[in-house]
Amino acid sequence: MQALQIAASGMMAQQRNTEVVANNLANMNTTGYQRRRTEFADLIYVNSNREPSVSSQAGKIVPGGVQSGLGVSMAAVYRVQEQGSLSSTSNTFDMAIQGNGFFQVLLPNGDTAYTRDGTFQLNGQGDLVTHDGFAVQPALNIPPEAIDVTINSSGEVLVLTAGDRAAKAVGTLQIATFPNGAGLEALGDNLFKESKASGPANVAAPGTTGLGTVLQGFVETSNVDPIEEIAALIAAQRAYEMNSKVIQTADQMMAPNR
Repeated sequence: MQALQIAASGMMAQQRNTEVVANNLANMNTTGYQRRRTEFADLIYVNSNREPSVSSQAGKIVPGGVQSGLGVSMAAVYRVQEQGSLSSTSNTFDMAIQGNGFFQVLLPNGDTAYTRDGTFQLNGQGDLVTHDGFAVQPALNIPPEAIDVTINSSGEVLVLTAGDRAAKAVGTLQIATFPNGAGLEALGDNLFKESKASGPANVAAPGTTGLGTVLQGFVETSNVDPIEEIAALIAAQRAYEMNSKVIQTADQMMAPNR
């Protein structure tokens, strides 16, 4: 009897599904977080040949056949690239991408990471960095005598200093897109890195074809819908319980008669 193994695979799959939902709910207030969705796939099938019978006709093919499934497995945990809500913070160096794209961040090992979290600030040298101190790429430095900083939708950084009649450009933010953004490898801390599944990065100024625009003084909230996640959690629990019931039933059927 394969029922025990089949139901056990169902329980394991729903356990992983519950973990994914729990992670979504835990990150519902994480800036720039994109919810995950579990994808399942049925396992291989066993073909059982029908034995010939007296009534069978020579040369006739049974149209349906007999195939027995062996359970379920988790195929992937897909990241849903849906735009989260934009929340106003009025902070000068908070930025959100409205549309497609990722900010670029330089890691300590020299690699480039990507993020939707635009909660930036200045370090002691006036460089624009993340909350972990990683420099935003391309590097931007704000002079200490600046009295006003404006970042327009195209990513151009304009600085006004005392005595100037007009603001001066000190650099331009660039954002990256990928052929398959869902294939980026998560590093934690709201950071991703390029992978074979994501394809190479296409870096350009915000607002160009296929890229979103930058909004200063806003951050992107997570795209987690708590009601939808709670409903998914209940559905996963019910599926887990039903598979558990199958195991109990199979165990009773295999028990010796008393």
